[in-house]
Amino acid sequence: MPYPAVTSVFRGLIALAAVTGIVIECVEGSPLVVFSFFTIWSNTAVAVVLGLGAVRAGTRRPPPPALWTGGVLLCITVVGLVFHLVLDNEASEFNEAAAIARLTGARAVANQLLHTVTPIGVVLDWLLLTRPGALRWRHAAQWLAAPGAYLVFALVRGALVSPDTPTRYTYPFLDVTAHGYPGVLTNALVLGLAFYALGLALVTVDRFRPAVGGRENRISSLGAGGLK
Repeated sequence: MPYPAVTSVFRGLIALAAVTGIVIECVEGSPLVVFSFFTIWSNTAVAVVLGLGAVRAGTRRPPPPALWTGGVLLCITVVGLVFHLVLDNEASEFNEAAAIARLTGARAVANQLLHTVTPIGVVLDWLLLTRPGALRWRHAAQWLAAPGAYLVFALVRGALVSPDTPTRYTYPFLDVTAHGYPGVLTNALVLGLAFYALGLALVTVDRFRPAVGGRENRISSLGAGGLK
């Protein structure tokens, strides 16, 4: 199979994994609640950007801009790290490990697709199928627009939703009832700094990582052209 075709298929599978997880969550629960989670926002971005990348790779057209693909990489990587290191970690102050362990059937499948499969898939696509050197230092700051917009959304939603709603605050570290606005904003600042630091780290790695298979045999980078 030609290299562009391999790239197209792989990106298509990642996009399909994201779509499948989102659809399962919507079928099993309320779509309005489902789409209030940053995990779903990020996986929706994965589905759109990687899906577009799959089509463009298959037709040998220029890939989506690095600002988009790098932003998706950052956001979905944070989703995976926060889930496994914070939410599904019994040693974490904000852990929800007991609730996660109770997931079964389709919900358990969706949980793995959205928090494990898509983050790993996007990282592998970046490392193995994307030409290095496309990310820019300014992107690390620009990518903060996504978590910033989500923070505003989550706090406004929490203020408007009934206090007895179980999913009033989508993540324990954003729970104003438990931590107050100063505590939540402190948590948000820490996460924001982590986003920025990870963004800078991705740009740094992108500058020095080797082109797997050699540049002459690689299609244009997903990052060439012109991140619950």
